[in-house]
Amino acid sequence: MVRSSLSEEQQKKLLSLFGHVRLHLLYKASVHGFTAAAFLARCNRQGPTVVVAYNADGFVYGAYTSKSYVQSGQATHDEEAFLYSLTAGQDQPLRVRGIAGQPAFTDGNFGPHFGALVFLHGDKPQVLSNPGTYFNFDNAAMHGGNLVLTEFEVFRVEDLGDLLDKPWRTIQWTADRKQALRKFIQSYRPEIKTVHQARVLLVGQVGAGKSSFFNSINSAFRGNMTCQAISGTAGKSLTTQFRSYSIKAGKGGGAIPLILCDTMGLEESADLGIDVDDIINVCKGHVKDRYQFSPAAPLQENSLGYRKHVTLNDLISCVVYVVDTSKVSLLSQKMLEKFAAIRKRTNLLGIPQILLMTKVDEACPLVAKDLKNIYRSVYIQQMARRLSDSLGLPLSNVIPVKNYSGELELDQDTDILLLGAVEQMLNYSDSFFENLDVDEQQNDQEELYRSSDHPRPAFTERTEQRVV
Repeated sequence: MVRSSLSEEQQKKLLSLFGHVRLHLLYKASVHGFTAAAFLARCNRQGPTVVVAYNADGFVYGAYTSKSYVQSGQATHDEEAFLYSLTAGQDQPLRVRGIAGQPAFTDGNFGPHFGALVFLHGDKPQVLSNPGTYFNFDNAAMHGGNLVLTEFEVFRVEDLGDLLDKPWRTIQWTADRKQALRKFIQSYRPEIKTVHQARVLLVGQVGAGKSSFFNSINSAFRGNMTCQAISGTAGKSLTTQFRSYSIKAGKGGGAIPLILCDTMGLEESADLGIDVDDIINVCKGHVKDRYQFSPAAPLQENSLGYRKHVTLNDLISCVVYVVDTSKVSLLSQKMLEKFAAIRKRTNLLGIPQILLMTKVDEACPLVAKDLKNIYRSVYIQQMARRLSDSLGLPLSNVIPVKNYSGELELDQDTDILLLGAVEQMLNYSDSFFENLDVDEQQNDQEELYRSSDHPRPAFTERTEQRVV
């Protein structure tokens, strides 16, 4: 994962120049290259951005524009643009407005060109400083006269908005509500009597929080923090096997009627992460627990991890897409296309789908301050609507949650969100079982799928179209 070189104190100073915003790192020159081409490849058409330049004398300075870089070749006017410097030892950052009537920057096939400051000048780690062009400032105050860059970064600036007058969903944040959710989940029984539990599949990018979601649900039922599923912040998927996790109600208690299935993370490249065919094999019940995924090739019928004889208890009854809320705006077209491919094929199987928005506290400071703000946050609502549109899911299927991460104690508000998400998964699983249209008295050992040398069971035509 590429991380910014801004210290916590520097980031606070930079954020003080704006309203209620968050910064998304788009480009880091030491990683992507000190060239205009590298800058434009990652920063073109990104909306409002702020550039951050570093020099060896401890100066952190740059420029903000509310306009996108589009390589128009034109001088671009922007009344909201400014230059700034976060000089060490100064409590308040220096902020310089543009000269009245002059453009903010020249939008061309080169690095950020703000007239008085031209970054990545000559495709090198250096800055051209020419006060009086577009902006006027003192060289010593802005950058100390050192124009050699030790690092250069560009962030997209996202407006977080404020709080809605009324929440867009109503949540009862009470102990009674938490207890009611626990009771509903523990007493849940699938519509088909021969099916013992709902099986829910978690699908998402590397680091989105799939394993952490299971650990959080398990913790909520156990009454203490657990870490059964491996989770972390590595740049590649920590989950490499297919895992089916059961959840116990309290230490030594009975299992609740829910199996959470974890998979290898999705990645943009076709030869990395879990294959879409493997996800469909999981949905159909063909993948055995602890099967080791291979990005090189999906599971084959003759593989050791392939389950040929599948019963109703092996089927996935609900697919849950897991997305890091703080990175919604960074979802690439390739990743959206991969989600769309999974959704299309899952639809053919008649499996309901939900989208979990994780890390809401990292995405919005207002939610981090008070989790009860989750449905009053303008930003969280905007991200939910964006995901709904991007993945073609109804907004009612998009559920924000917070996983446990650094906490050592359980929190009632966090539990209510987590258990509420499980409630929806079970409700949607009921829809799956109802749509199967299978006789409830049918023996559980009858197989939904058989190899070519076995006759098919006598299911209805509608059922076979759904699950084969």
